[in-house]
This record gives sequence, C-alpha cells and structure tokens, in this order.
Amino acid sequence: MVKICCIGAGYVGGPTMAVIALKCPEIEVAVVDISVSRITAWNSDVLPIYEPGLDEVVKKCRGENLFFSTDVEKHVSEADIVFVSVNTPTKTQGLGAGKAADLTYWESAARMIADVSKSDKIVVEKSTVPVKTAEAIEKILNHNSKGIDFQILSNPEFLAEGTAIQDLFNPDRVLIGGRETPGGQKAIEALRDVYAHWVPVDRIICTNLWSAELSKLAANAFLAQRISSVNAMSALCEATGADVSQVSHAVGKDTRIGPKFLNASVGFGGSCFQKDILNLVYICECNGLPEVANYWKQVIKINDYQKTRFVNRIVSSMFNTVSGKKIAILGFAFKKDTGDTRETPAIDVCKGLLGDKARLSIYDPQVNEEQIQRDLAMNKFDWDHPVHLQPMSPTSIKQVNVVWDAYAATKDAHGVCILTEWDEFKTLDYQRIYDNMRKPAFIFDGRNVVDEAKLRAIGFIVYSIGKPLDQWLKDLPAVA
Repeated sequence: MVKICCIGAGYVGGPTMAVIALKCPEIEVAVVDISVSRITAWNSDVLPIYEPGLDEVVKKCRGENLFFSTDVEKHVSEADIVFVSVNTPTKTQGLGAGKAADLTYWESAARMIADVSKSDKIVVEKSTVPVKTAEAIEKILNHNSKGIDFQILSNPEFLAEGTAIQDLFNPDRVLIGGRETPGGQKAIEALRDVYAHWVPVDRIICTNLWSAELSKLAANAFLAQRISSVNAMSALCEATGADVSQVSHAVGKDTRIGPKFLNASVGFGGSCFQKDILNLVYICECNGLPEVANYWKQVIKINDYQKTRFVNRIVSSMFNTVSGKKIAILGFAFKKDTGDTRETPAIDVCKGLLGDKARLSIYDPQVNEEQIQRDLAMNKFDWDHPVHLQPMSPTSIKQVNVVWDAYAATKDAHGVCILTEWDEFKTLDYQRIYDNMRKPAFIFDGRNVVDEAKLRAIGFIVYSIGKPLDQWLKDLPAVA
C-alpha cells in the first residue's frame, strides 16, 4: 500500500489530503501536525476549519484510510510521498522584512524528514514558496541523506476558500514540477498517478521545478491585479457618476478578459494574495528587476488605498466624525463561506474606525469573538506565525462588541458597514434595521450586495463602492 504523509494540518493540508483519501481508497493518508489542539479538532465532530463539504469527506474516510496524528516522525518515516504544507509567513524582521517569505518552518521540516527517513522518498512542496526553494530543500536533504534518495516536487495548490472541496474534486489544472532527470521524471509520474484517480490526465500539467513554483505566485498576482484594477475603476466611477457594476459587466463580456474577479469591493484579503505579491516583489528586487517589482507593488498600494478610501467615506459622510458613534460591522471573514480572517479587509477598516474612536458592534456567522479581538490586536504579518509567537492574550478592545445576530449588531447604530458578502446580508429585514437605528441611518456596502434603490426608499443614506452617489454624499468634499 502506498503511504502518503502531509506535514501541516491547516487550510491546505487537511482538505487536500481528505480528498486524496476519498478518491484513492487504496492509499493510506496521514495528516500530521505538532499542534495537539488542531489534531484533536480534526479527530472530533467539530473540524478546525469551516469549508462547505469538508465534514462529509473527512467523516467518510477518517479511521479507514485517513488519519490525523501528532506522531509526526513515525508517519514521515513510513511514508512514500511526503507533502509539506507548513506556513511560509512574511518575515517580520531581518533581511527582506515585510516582503520575503520566512522559510524557517520549511527548513525545519526538511531537516526532520532527513533525520527520520529510512527509505527513498518523494518530498512535495505544497505550501506557497519562493522560486528556488526546492533547490534549497534539495541541498538540505541531499547533504543529510545517509544514502537515501530524495526527489523534490512542486505541487502548488490553487484552492479558493469557500469552494475548496469542489476545486479539489474538479480542478482547472493540477501542476506538478520536478527535476528534468530520470529520477525527477519518475517522481512526477508517481504523483501524477495519484491525481489521475479522478483528474483527467490532460488537466495534469508537468513542468520543471522553477516554472511550477513561479506559476503559483504568478496566478495569485494576476488575480489580485484584476481586483485592484476594478477597484481603481470604482473610484473613478464614483467621481464621474458611472456604475462600476455596469462597467465591469461590459468589460467582462470581452472574451479576452472574461467576467471573473471583476467585482468591486472594499479590497482583497486571504492568506495568499498580499503575501505572494510581496514575495514576488522581493524576488524581482533580488534579481535586479526594480521596474517589475514596482509594477506589482502598485497592486498592493491600490488595495490599501481602497480600504483607506472606504474608511474616509464613512467618516466624512457622518459629519466628519465617528467618535463615540456605534458602527455595525456585518461580516469579518475575508470572503463568504469561510471563517478565515487572514488579511481580511475588515481588520484595516475596523482599525481605521477605531482610530477615530468609533464603537464597533461586529457580527460574522463564522468568526468568534476571540479571533476578532486577536486580529484587531495583532501587528501586521504576525497572523501567519505560530500561535506561541503571537500575542497570547490580546487586550480586549473596549470599543469592540462582538454579537451573534445582525439585528443586535445594528440596533441603535449610526451606521452599518457590510464587509463580507454573506448571502444572509442580502435578505435581512432592512426596514426593521432602519427602524432601530439612529437617524440619519447610513449603510456603507463594501461588497455591493444590497439593493441601493430599495434601501433608499426605506430612508437609508447608502454608499455602495463604485456606484452613483447619494445627493447627501455628492454635497460633501471629494474623498481621497
């Protein structure tokens, strides 16, 4: 029986291995992690991450050919294929701080694999890593190999949170990069055979190592660039009276462009986009390509500008101050159908409002109070480092109240900010919300999920990103 082990039981490792176990019943799959609490959760009825469809897949395979364990060394030692899905956070200090990926955890995993291995292994990069990481890992493994043959493959993930299980069941492509040697090609074939259990072979792309590593960074950079492009247009739409939804629909009808990732919003978030672009910027700078680096930096700058612009619009609309005013925040996750708050635009928006002394009442159906308080207390880039390196007991921010109901969040509020596109926010009883708010009652829709005309008919002053402005907002000074 082929044995697969995945080091790292997070958003990538857990779902990916669960689907491999489901689709390949003859393969034994072990997911290992040093976090006892995380493994305990994977073995319980309440999984550590929320992802539609994940529960069913895990519960079908767990205990049959899918196992979650803290006995890292045992399972790595026994495995034929070892996936490494550990964090590659942005460095917070030292060379490349604020841009470069921190490979401490990757290097530690590679040294452990070398130490415990007693048989030949295929080691698969599953984390997003900088180009040429495989070369560094290869050197560590081969200099500590004790005669064991290690083949390194790059197999980046292209999952979208909220649809990860469907993405794994029916991927656009599976990318496998390896050495152009007989051993490297044999390793590629072995991993391709795993995916070929359910993925059509013409969707399994095989490349060299460096192309596979760079393709992941490039894909995320291209997607983020589309979002920043439409968000840049949203600012112009507001200034001219155009409607960004109509503009993006017209642009998306061009088959060369397509309609996806053209929704204007308060900004992109998630664990990959900003981190991968900063990584790309650092690689460009290190390779003497400052013009290319500056191009990708601008994608991040527009994203930051959009969040700042949103906060400024709120403050200026509400008589230039939100001090002491209750602002309801609907949605804290970076997108719907996930509880993930990594790099969520809600953090920067909330911090901006708190900086002006607003009182926040926050509701998100999948994010708990502890996570929200931790996110608002944390420094930039700390979120992706191990919990023991993060603030252990963040000081509870007194201006923040987390509730479990949209109506409680909005009661007596001066304004409402929609920051995640949860479906339930489209169908709330906005008449009830209006009746229980302070007047004038404002709605700031950062995801363009509400019907502005209906809300204006109720009596709300509505701001939707990139949409023609209310007369109230038009009479105010321009917002930069």
